[in-house]
Amino acid sequence: MKRLIRIIIVVVFVSAVILGVRWFLNAEGNPSASELRIYGNIDIRKADLAFNEQERIVQVLVEEGDRVTAGQVLARLQTNRLEAQIREIQAQIAAQQEVVKRLEAGTRPQEIDQARAEMAAARARVKNTVKNYERVRKTSGTGATSQQALDNALALLDVDQAQLKVKEKALNLALEGTRKEDIAAAKNRLKALKASFSLLQIRLSDMALTSPAKGVIQNRILEPGEMASPNRPVFTLALTDPKWVRAYVPEPYLGRINLGMKAKILSDSFPGQTFEGWVGFISPVAEFTPKTVETEDLRTKLVYEVRVFVHDSKDSLRLGMPITVIVDLTASSGKSQNGGVPVQETTKPVKG
Repeated sequence: MKRLIRIIIVVVFVSAVILGVRWFLNAEGNPSASELRIYGNIDIRKADLAFNEQERIVQVLVEEGDRVTAGQVLARLQTNRLEAQIREIQAQIAAQQEVVKRLEAGTRPQEIDQARAEMAAARARVKNTVKNYERVRKTSGTGATSQQALDNALALLDVDQAQLKVKEKALNLALEGTRKEDIAAAKNRLKALKASFSLLQIRLSDMALTSPAKGVIQNRILEPGEMASPNRPVFTLALTDPKWVRAYVPEPYLGRINLGMKAKILSDSFPGQTFEGWVGFISPVAEFTPKTVETEDLRTKLVYEVRVFVHDSKDSLRLGMPITVIVDLTASSGKSQNGGVPVQETTKPVKG
């Protein structure tokens, strides 16, 4: 009888242990109906920074591990050739500006007076040539002068009359001034030179490589003296904002988590400290995890990638750091931590 009682006690104890272990395993992944505990790692974006111009590097101003801010100059290229082109185009602009001024001012009064004087001289020559022709014509009729002399006098009269017409046209052009088409062409030429100057200024500003955002220099690839080009990155920049946790949610819990839910982020590196966050992305595609395990029991466990964005104003969390995320399942979805804007529209990260 005592032996039977002992057997019953052992069976009850083993059953209690099994039930306790099952409860603990279920509670470990989901401690309460209002929270979901998932695990992942800190993830950030990376950017390869390269110059827009092809020239030799003269300065590299940051080292690997340096923290940089948006707009900070990271490296510089040689600029002497480009500066010479800028000086050349500036001289061309100055010359063309004077051309436009001259055309807009029109003909000077002195030039008009000169044209009038030349026309008067041409008219006087024509008058004298006419008299000479009449004399030769009369004497030619009596035989005192030859026919050749008459022909020469007539030819000279034609030349002087033609020159008189030329001087009259020149005076008319001087009085009318510059053509509008010439002024427009000169102005358009000036605009083209100014556009070329603006392009050179843009190219000069591109000789300095600046950081597009706040981040940390992860790799310094090129050094002073090397030739830079748009297809050769100089740095790899790790962007510290936005920052998120890449985690995986088991398929049975997928229906309980939604975009915008509030979350708490915990790290072993900062015991007792909690970071605020929110669910910003849920993958529509399931994955097997872990990927390196081929056993049938683990391959049947599907998970979905989730990205939980983190408020980390002090930039404490590092890339790859293991993280525990506690998602508040009771919070209303579709809202962010920054004033109620739907997270799906404002904080969805680029896949990568």
